[in-house]
Amino acid sequence: MEEEAMGSESFFSNANRGKTIEECQEMIQTSFTIPMVKFLREHLDKSGCYMGNNFIKAVNCEKEVAGGYVRGKGIIVCSNHMNIQDEVNQVVIHELIHAYDDCRAKNLDWTNCAHHACSEIRAGHLSGDCHYKRELLRGFMKLRGQEQVSSGSSETQVNKKYSFIMLVMECVRRRVLMSLKGNPNCSEAAAKDATDTVWDVCYNDTKPFDRAP
Repeated sequence: MEEEAMGSESFFSNANRGKTIEECQEMIQTSFTIPMVKFLREHLDKSGCYMGNNFIKAVNCEKEVAGGYVRGKGIIVCSNHMNIQDEVNQVVIHELIHAYDDCRAKNLDWTNCAHHACSEIRAGHLSGDCHYKRELLRGFMKLRGQEQVSSGSSETQVNKKYSFIMLVMECVRRRVLMSLKGNPNCSEAAAKDATDTVWDVCYNDTKPFDRAP
């Protein structure tokens, strides 16, 4: 994500009061102790993109987004939309993947719908944004496939795994299209076409991980 028009989707209702900038900044510091955040920061450094002390900062946001990445400026976390540590962790991880993409692909153009969609697909898939627990909290999962839980057959287990994979993919696609709405260069039709075009390549691109976490 880049520039003011682009940002991450908020994970929970903004009905809660959120955190102060100072509280959120402390939560950002706590996120640096998480293995996945450490891993992404290390790979940003290895790719030649050093993160200074102010690369990730808490701010109050007017728009209903959780955070964002802006080329040349770093990552912001919207303190007034954060309520728990897990929300901050997810924003940091999601946006670090965008920062990594921006670092490794020198020709990445955030105004290009396909480029933007690709990074959103990767961030949504690799960050854990679409973990089933988070989808349940959002009300999207609806416990589909629960009728299979009582059976232990190998066929049922395969069906459950397939259903889970499809749920993750649906979640990633939904969140990609929501993010692309914030790109003034992408109409709804252009966003969908770009997502469909780059989906297979970008969903299966797990760098810097060996496989999707």
